[in-house]
Parts: sequence; structure tokens; C-alpha cells
Amino acid sequence: MKSQIRRFAAALAVLAVALTAMPALAADAPQGVVNVNTATAAQLQAIPGVGPSLAARIVEHREKNGTFKQAEDLMLVRGIGEKSFAKLRPYLATSGETTLVAPQHAPRRARKSTSPKKG
Repeated sequence: MKSQIRRFAAALAVLAVALTAMPALAADAPQGVVNVNTATAAQLQAIPGVGPSLAARIVEHREKNGTFKQAEDLMLVRGIGEKSFAKLRPYLATSGETTLVAPQHAPRRARKSTSPKKG
């Protein structure tokens, strides 16, 4: 009995350490949700993994078929299967406001050419 309690306590300690590390890991992750029934294509692109063409297909599907009743209905959109849906799910809502904002990336610096100039 005592050994089980010790193992349980050790497991809790490991879990506590893991949970305290999680916010640091998720600090760079976007926060918020996108209402797939009201979002524009630009707002949909704030979802990690959603580019311009997928956002356009989501909007097109919504316009042709009506609103999404539940988030899982997005799997009816071409290009969204179970695996990709699982990645999108934390950012999806079917009601309420869109609160996810696309992360602001620093503009890319122009590369200097390494090829010799012709002249």
C-alpha cells in the first residue's frame, strides 16, 4: 500500500512539473477562436494551417450549403480530413465572436544576391 502511494505521489510530481512547463511552450501559440460561420477568408487564415485556398473553400462551402452546425462539419470541405481537422479544432467555433488574430510576423529582409553582377 505504501509503495503504491509513493508511486502515485511521484507520478503527481512529474505531472505537476509537466503542467507548469506547458504555458511556456504554448506562449507562442495563437490564442482565441474563429467563428467559421461569420469569418471572412482573411480571418480564417489566422488559423494555423489555413491558407488562402482553404479559406476560400470554407467560405464557398458555407455560402452554398449554409452555416456549419458543428465544428466537425468542416470535414465536409475538400482538403479537411480527420488529421487536419484535429489540428484546426482548438481554433474553431460555430457561434460567438471571432477572437483569433493572425500572429504578426516581422517582414522578411530581402536576400542579397551572391551571383556576380553582369556588366
